Amino acid sequence: MKLVLGLGNPGDRYRDTRHNVGWWLADHLATRWSLGPFRRSGPEQSVDGRVNGRDVRIVKPLTYMNRSGGVLERYLSVPGFRFEEDLVVLVDDVALPPGRNRIRGRGSAGGHNGLVSVEEALGSTEYARLRIGVGEPAGRDAGLVDWVLGAPSPSDEESILAQFGRLALTVELWMTDGVDSAMNALNRA
Repeated sequence: MKLVLGLGNPGDRYRDTRHNVGWWLADHLATRWSLGPFRRSGPEQSVDGRVNGRDVRIVKPLTYMNRSGGVLERYLSVPGFRFEEDLVVLVDDVALPPGRNRIRGRGSAGGHNGLVSVEEALGSTEYARLRIGVGEPAGRDAGLVDWVLGAPSPSDEESILAQFGRLALTVELWMTDGVDSAMNALNRA
């Protein structure tokens, strides 16, 4: 099974924020792949199906960003599931401008609390993460927390959403050919 973990925060207050672009992409993938509606199961919403001959589950943790990794515990005991190959995390990234994205097979959390939680749950940094650029606040006094918990401007949102078709192809390539192929395809553009 391939597990696509979209990071975000639950509730209407956070739905349209930069921190929830991982959920935005998770929703896009579920629609694109005709997987049906997400269903709540404990601390997550998820949807299952088959994509390109692979079993896939898309998960949106309902535990808030800084505790996102907790939902992974149940998957780590699934026979045959290897997070190094079978997990991709969809996450916002302030270091990338809107419309820019990166996928990597390993690396640091870069100060992102959601990725810190994932790494704590896995005990490893060896997992794929698809970083979705949301840009950073202007000026030294601008607060990062307020920035990621704020809604992007209409033009930034348009730049982010315009990439979702390409990002879906990247996730599909990751599922069939692995993170290196997905990285080569996405990162060279």
